[in-house]
Amino acid sequence: MNFDHMIYSVLSQIPFGHTVSYGALARSAGFPNHSRHVGRLLKNLPKDTQLPWHRVVNSQGKISLPQGSDGYTEQRQRLQSEGIPIINDKINKPYFLG
Repeated sequence: MNFDHMIYSVLSQIPFGHTVSYGALARSAGFPNHSRHVGRLLKNLPKDTQLPWHRVVNSQGKISLPQGSDGYTEQRQRLQSEGIPIINDKINKPYFLG
């Protein structure tokens, strides 16, 4: 399988109510040190994707999209709808599997 398919495969397995970092997703797919590539791939997902892209955050447990942007608002709402608390713009363990 190629990079894209491996990332999509691991992404689809992130449990409801949990998040992972871009780096952890890359490592789990067998591509350590490719977190930026993961970010680019997720940025280009189709709007109607069923993949849980919103469960991927940066290594600090924060949403990487610019605050106030439509994408940031959507990701935050999706995470909160799964019961993931966001305190001071940060997701803490056990919700963050970074």
